[in-house]
Amino acid sequence: MLVYHVAITAAQDYLERRALHCQAHFERIVGLRAQGLVIGGGPAPDGRTADVFYRVAQPADILRLIEDDPYYVGKVWTAYTLRTFSQFIEPWELPPVITDGSRGATLVEGVALEPDMATFALIELRGAGRLAFGGFFEGGATLGLMKTADADEALGWLAETGFWKNPSLSARPLLYAL
Repeated sequence: MLVYHVAITAAQDYLERRALHCQAHFERIVGLRAQGLVIGGGPAPDGRTADVFYRVAQPADILRLIEDDPYYVGKVWTAYTLRTFSQFIEPWELPPVITDGSRGATLVEGVALEPDMATFALIELRGAGRLAFGGFFEGGATLGLMKTADADEALGWLAETGFWKNPSLSARPLLYAL
């Protein structure tokens, strides 16, 4: 199975567009999650972007999952970029779906100095309840969904391991809905 990170850009008038497609999008994405095709994700607090993590059997499947979504069809989502994980650390459990914006999280990205050791660090962070899931792209680039809304705290968790290039680490908020 392949795991993709999909970074989504929303329309400038997304609030108006979203209202027309929200129910259908929600039902579809929760159904995909129940089938194991969506691992997790959610919008940025301002709603201008979203991040969704998909699991597919074939590379061609990812385009269908994104482009058949009511938000994409309704032009709530206007663009997206894909990245395929070369190594992915699965979540231990899927949390309940929360759509009220009350579960803040942080996406942390950076380049691992030692990917093998950084893998162990991510596994330990997951075991400590700090990492929901994440992994590595080609070249050692890392993306992890950290279970804190505090960006400094999330960055600190990775930086203190010593396995990432500190200047390369960045963080951005996510409303962890799925």
